[in-house]
Parts: sequence; structure tokens; C-alpha cells
Amino acid sequence: MDNTPHPTALPGVRPNRFAELLLADRHSLPLSIALHLVPGVLIVAVYLVLAQPLMRALDLPSFLGWAIALTVVLFPLQRLLLWLGRRRTGRYSLRGVLGYLDKPVPRGRLVAMVAGLIVWFVVVSSLLTALDAVMYDAFFTWIPFDDAGASATTYLDGTDRTVMIATLAASIPFTGFTLPLIEEYWFRGFLLPRIAHLGAWAPVLSTVLFSLYHLWSPWVFLSRVIFFFPGPWFVWKKQDLRLSIGMHVGTTLLMSTGGTVALLLGVM
Repeated sequence: MDNTPHPTALPGVRPNRFAELLLADRHSLPLSIALHLVPGVLIVAVYLVLAQPLMRALDLPSFLGWAIALTVVLFPLQRLLLWLGRRRTGRYSLRGVLGYLDKPVPRGRLVAMVAGLIVWFVVVSSLLTALDAVMYDAFFTWIPFDDAGASATTYLDGTDRTVMIATLAASIPFTGFTLPLIEEYWFRGFLLPRIAHLGAWAPVLSTVLFSLYHLWSPWVFLSRVIFFFPGPWFVWKKQDLRLSIGMHVGTTLLMSTGGTVALLLGVM
């Protein structure tokens, strides 16, 4: 977000206190915490109440249940952002709602930085899997999610290989691209600029709250703070949302596609 005051609605548009609260240039700390964590609570609720029982009944992988839960919650968040854009600009747009869209990082440097961020994400998250296992075994074995576990491939256990390949392949456009993109719009594009007045603490808080939002894998919290932090930091530092989009979407697309291909070839 730049420092130029923005109207919360177009002239002649009936005031809406909810929209005005969300479109304010600054969010209070309690509001920001709520806007970070409530989507995670809703995702877990949708999974436990709807998706997990449905996957059990249809004998389908739990992975698909999480993809459904994420879609049910995150797609309306994207719709909310577009609605806010319409109130501000008169059309369904993310302009005027998201910050860090002025693209100050030159294209060549952007590509190099995103590539470096993806390498950091993949390498560090892989190295920290041992920490995830310790955290899961020590604190989270009670979690009632199907196929929960510290291993990144736990969801493959006991699942028909053909069904799993089909599920993963069909999920790539969602879990590999669309859903992480919406997360970046919401967490880094919408929420981070509105706590930018906290200075260097803003990307720290953004990373911590985003890691807490992943209530479906709380044992990865410490690891996620470490391997994800450079994305929010560079978005805040360089004022360019494309950096975290490139890191997050690039990594999930690479790993989901690579995992599906590895399973198809019998490597996993």
C-alpha cells in the first residue's frame, strides 16, 4: 500500500462499515490477527465436518479432502477482495485493494530473486523435516486428521496408487497454483500492507500468523516460519508482491507437479 489516502467507496455508493473496516489503510493488531487466523479455522472446520467424512465414505484420499476444504474457504476470500475492489473502483479489480503492485523490481532481478527464494524454500523445508517429525511425535499425535503425520508423503500410505495419481494430477491447478495465489493475494497483498506501520516487524508478524493459519499441519509451524520468512520480508522490503507470489506459487507448482510425476514413474 502506498501512503496516499484512498476512499473506502466511490461517491454515491452506500457506506458499508464492514468494507470500510477492511479497506482502512491500517488494521489494528486484533483485527489483523483475526483476518489471518479465521480462514485457517474455517478450513479445518470444513475438513472435519464435510470433507473428511465425505472422503471416508467415498474411499478417496484425505489429500483431496484438504483441497476441497481450502477451495471452499479461499475462493470466497478471493471474491471478497474483488467485491472490495468494486466498492473502491467501480469494477471487480484487485487494484486499490492490494498493495505492492507497482512492480519496482526490474524483471531480470525479479526472476533471479524468485529463483533464489524457490531454492531456499525447497532446500530448507526439506532439511527441516526432521524438526517436523520431532514436533509431531512430541505434541501432535492426537490430531484427528486422517493421514496426519510428520512425513511429507504420509497421505500416500494405504491409498491405491492409480487413485492417488489421478487425485494429485487433478489437484495441481488448485493446490499447485490457484490456492497459493489466493493466499498471497490475501496475506501478502491485502493484509501485510495494512500492518506495514509496524516497520520491520510487519513481515515477521505476517510470517508467524501465516504459519499459525496452517492449523491442519501445526507441527510444521517452526519450520514454516524459517523457510517462508524470506518471501514476506522481500515483499515488504522491495514493495513487490510478485516476489512472494513467485516463491510460493512457484514452489507449490514445482513440488506438486514433481511429486505427481515421481509417483507416476514409481519413484515414490
